[in-house]
Order: sequence, then C-alpha cells, then structure tokens
Amino acid sequence: MKEKSGKAALLGLLAALALCLSFLENLIPPLPLLPPGAKLGLSNLVSMYAAGSLGLPAALFLAAIKGGFAFLTRGVTAGCMSLSGGLLSSFVMWFLLKKTKTSLLLLGVCGALAHNLAQLCVAWFLTSSAVAFYAPFLLLFGLGAGILTGLVLKLTLPVLVRLERYFLS
Repeated sequence: MKEKSGKAALLGLLAALALCLSFLENLIPPLPLLPPGAKLGLSNLVSMYAAGSLGLPAALFLAAIKGGFAFLTRGVTAGCMSLSGGLLSSFVMWFLLKKTKTSLLLLGVCGALAHNLAQLCVAWFLTSSAVAFYAPFLLLFGLGAGILTGLVLKLTLPVLVRLERYFLS
C-alpha cells in the first residue's frame, strides 16, 4: 500500500513541477527568428523522466495535465497543441527507452521532434496546409531544444532519482 501512495505522491509532485516549468517558460518572451509559439519544452523534462522511471501511463497522465493547464491558461488552440504534442512525445520517449538503449540527448531530440510533429498536424487541421512552411524551422528548433532538454535531464537525473527513492522506498 505504501508503494501505491508513494507513487501517487511522486506523480503529484512531478505534475506540480511540470506545471511550474510550463508557467515559467511562458514568462520567457518569444525569441527572434523562431516560429510563433516555439518554446524550449522545459516541462517535457518531467515527461521524459516519468516515461523512463514510472512508465507510459504516468507520462501520458503528465502530458494530459500539462495540456489541461495550457487549455486553462492559454486557450483551446494551445491546449490542443500541448495535449497532442505531449501525448505523442511521451509515447515516443517511452518506446525509445523501453525498446532501445538510446542516450538522453537522442531521447530529448526525438521527444522534441515528435512534439513538434503533433503540433504541426493540429495546426494543419485547425488552419490550412500553409503551416507546413514552419516544418524546417520546427525541425531545427526541435533539434536544439531536444539537445538542451536531454542535457538538462542528464544533469537533474540524480536529484530526480533520489526523489523517487524517497517516495517509493
């Protein structure tokens, strides 16, 4: 029973961390020469960690929480884009972690590219095929953001593992 309640508490803490990172990231002004709405994806660090340590259901839960937060704070379009990107990237990262021996850098890049692909598909559905113009920019930005999130996860992983041990021991 303690493991179940510990996992629920850890998941709640990770959800709060993801929402805080998402909120803080929204405070960063848009960077010049980037596609509209492009973000570093710092809250995806939490999903990356959850996909590897807690499993797919936990990672998908966190993606849904982040999508709901985007819906409440930035509207329907942002919520749909966040949810679609978060769900696809969580699945891709979980798959890579379970089926391959991928590095955290490659994991971050694949997660970022999957996120961008899902968001591009939603934007295409909501607007027109003209959004395909953003694909090369999103590819380049996804590579950079993915490398960054992979590096940050590598640096913060020891703290997250200690936190997990505390809640699950």
